[in-house]
Amino acid sequence: MRRPHPRLLAPAAALLLATACGAERTDTSRGAGADVPAPRATVTDPPVDGVRITSVTIPAVSATPSATPGRVHADPLPGAGDSGISAAYQVSNDGDEAMTYTVLFDFTTDTGAVMDNKEVTVPGVEPGRSTSGTVDLGVLAPGASPVTRVKVAKVTKVPADEAPAETGACPSSGVRLWADDGDAAMGLRVVGLHLENCGKRDYSLDGYPELSLLDDNREPVDGIRVLHGGAAIASGTGFDGPPVQLVLKPGETALSGLIWRNTTLAGAPVNVPYVRVVAKPGAAPVTVTPGLDLGTTGKLGVGAWKRADR
Repeated sequence: MRRPHPRLLAPAAALLLATACGAERTDTSRGAGADVPAPRATVTDPPVDGVRITSVTIPAVSATPSATPGRVHADPLPGAGDSGISAAYQVSNDGDEAMTYTVLFDFTTDTGAVMDNKEVTVPGVEPGRSTSGTVDLGVLAPGASPVTRVKVAKVTKVPADEAPAETGACPSSGVRLWADDGDAAMGLRVVGLHLENCGKRDYSLDGYPELSLLDDNREPVDGIRVLHGGAAIASGTGFDGPPVQLVLKPGETALSGLIWRNTTLAGAPVNVPYVRVVAKPGAAPVTVTPGLDLGTTGKLGVGAWKRADR
């Protein structure tokens, strides 16, 4: 393909940088034949719950003459695959205990349409400290509009010693506990609670996990009845069975579930962003973030522990 005239490169690059959210314009024009790095634009947007984007990297496109005189169009960057779009971020903990952050980043067009999003977990940020990282968009879906902005869409944070652990080193308790993404049908919501014995000893369970419902400040949410068994909310959820005594060998898993309806009638709907789970009396608590939208029902069902393969 013909190399474009250098004078056509600068306007296209400047257009991308001008649309970056809260970004300062960066001059990336180079002479013909130079290896031009992807431009990085500084972002000055305020932090969201301690998380802020510090810069956004969006590769410049090359502009080539179109069939219509006096017009140009952008060609795709060389090399199909990774978009090269990324954002540098900083997480600052101004609290008094170590926290684990889960951050959802939205990659959007200039008009705010979300083309993709990425979730990042930042473990164990000590009080009064900050940590930095980078989130990459990766491959952009075919036919997606150009991404020009990156924003912090959602932040959840839990005490580091109560963070769920689906992978990684086995916690000192000898078990992992985490919540899945859930399932929804006709207003019914079901989120699975998974427990894995990752230790070296047998782990016994008998009954229901104990739940504490917490608000955005991780304070107790009042007025919600926690009912035993999925049938207390709806039949056929898979969590209708009575409690049975389980002994999990190392490597074996158990499953419980949170069941609710998000029906909204009279009154204000209730949202529960955090649920502190105690697998059995005396167990170390784990705080999961299923984001319960309980509507005005005032009820949440919890299933008895069962083997995950049944």
